[in-house]
Amino acid sequence: MTSYLIFNPIAGKLRRNPGLIPAALETLRAQNVSVELLPTTGPGSAAELARRCVREGAAAVYVAGGDGTINEVVNGMAGSQMLLGVLPGGTANCLAVELGIGTDLLRAAKAAGSWKPQRIALGLCTPATGASRYFVAMAGAGFDAQIVRDVDKNVKKKLGKVAYWIAGFGASLRRLPELHVKSSEGESKVSFALASRVRNYGGDLEIAKTIRLSDPKLEMVLFEGRFAVRYMKYLAGVLVNQHRGMSGVHVHLVDKLELSAANGQPIYLQLDGEEFGQLPAQLEIVPDALSILTPVAH
Repeated sequence: MTSYLIFNPIAGKLRRNPGLIPAALETLRAQNVSVELLPTTGPGSAAELARRCVREGAAAVYVAGGDGTINEVVNGMAGSQMLLGVLPGGTANCLAVELGIGTDLLRAAKAAGSWKPQRIALGLCTPATGASRYFVAMAGAGFDAQIVRDVDKNVKKKLGKVAYWIAGFGASLRRLPELHVKSSEGESKVSFALASRVRNYGGDLEIAKTIRLSDPKLEMVLFEGRFAVRYMKYLAGVLVNQHRGMSGVHVHLVDKLELSAANGQPIYLQLDGEEFGQLPAQLEIVPDALSILTPVAH
């Protein structure tokens, strides 16, 4: 059966180094991984390309791009038996880091021939209006989604992750809107709710410390506080791995959580680092939803 390589030509690494895809193609073929190239053409096209691959009975789809492109592909193949292989080509590469693949695209391509399939759960976000969407790494509401919304796309193209830090410092001067969170652990009022399937956040930090992709759970991490300056303390706690015991931070493993705005102000969502509408919404785990190729050591 045929396999494909879906790639996003304007993803950070691929835009800066257009020779990466031809080099990756050659490297994959040297590992006896034969693929046909499928470039994306704009927002939503990666999902449609993945659906086409499922319809055609492809053996596997490899994705070269960032977490947003991977999210699109996952939404085009969730529930199928088709295999997903990740080649890091974006800004944060959260999923590739979590899998132990790393951030070097050619090194990943060189190892791809030895990867083994693993069946994992996915997160699912269902907003009050609009269609549901899967997430493979994380969903966030409140403070971090506002940062994702505020990031200047031109600055992101030039500076990569630094653009998020710039947007974050800008947000630190504001008073934050709050949201209600309801789960099996009770109800809370917070300014940032994270439902994570991975330990790393943004490729650099570890906020959800106990979750594994093999776990059919969401690690819910909640942060209280209306003043964004409080997040400086939270960041310090994350950096030294002490945030779980901090006042105002709550961490639980859950199957589902319901999110709604607390004060009538718009509260935004992000899925796998990309903006995804507003609250209210429900986040839940969907077991046995995706077959992903992972390094043997994972």
